[in-house]
Amino acid sequence: MRTGMMLALLLAALTARAAAPEVPGWRDYQAGRLAAARIAFWQAAENGDRVATFDLAMMDWKGEGGAADKARAVYWLKRAAALELAQAQHALGLLAERGDGVPKSLAEATRWFLLSARQGYLPAQIDLGTQYFLGRGAAQDDRLAAYWYEEAAKQGDAGAQYLIASMYEHGQGVKRDIPAAIRWYGRAAAQGDVGARAKALDLAKRESAGRAQSASSGSFR
Repeated sequence: MRTGMMLALLLAALTARAAAPEVPGWRDYQAGRLAAARIAFWQAAENGDRVATFDLAMMDWKGEGGAADKARAVYWLKRAAALELAQAQHALGLLAERGDGVPKSLAEATRWFLLSARQGYLPAQIDLGTQYFLGRGAAQDDRLAAYWYEEAAKQGDAGAQYLIASMYEHGQGVKRDIPAAIRWYGRAAAQGDVGARAKALDLAKRESAGRAQSASSGSFR
């Protein structure tokens, strides 16, 4: 599942465009005027526009308006990442994790994910949490995994909500907290996660039964 998720995120990162009409070249790109878009993106990138820099990298990666050139795409991605564009940082992390266009390095992937995650970029927070959870490119650390999964969960990601709920349920990386687990399972369930709904109902039932048993025991003292 990790490989499939990573590939899906990579494809999303490398096909995304900034839906911002004010970015030079964006309207040309939307209209299919790829040569004009490439020129506009390049001019804006040279002037430090980080979104145009990222879009130029994507055009080079896919071979739009010219031949595909991964090396040149990576060059522009690194320029955008240096300008602190979280999406570019995350994309570089995914490439490093796969060894696609850059040397394969799980440690380098973690470094890029961290830079992106600190800016609040949700996909990077999930990937960073997984790096720590599995000990990939970083020392295995349930506490840090839980922290980043919860940050992603706060942004509404159902998968992250399920993961942090499970960690609260079992006290993994966080103090065991059944009400918190029920709450996060419930949020994931509200987004259609059937498994989370079952977990929330089961935990709530057991929690209620436990309280009832405690109350009953106390009444005989």
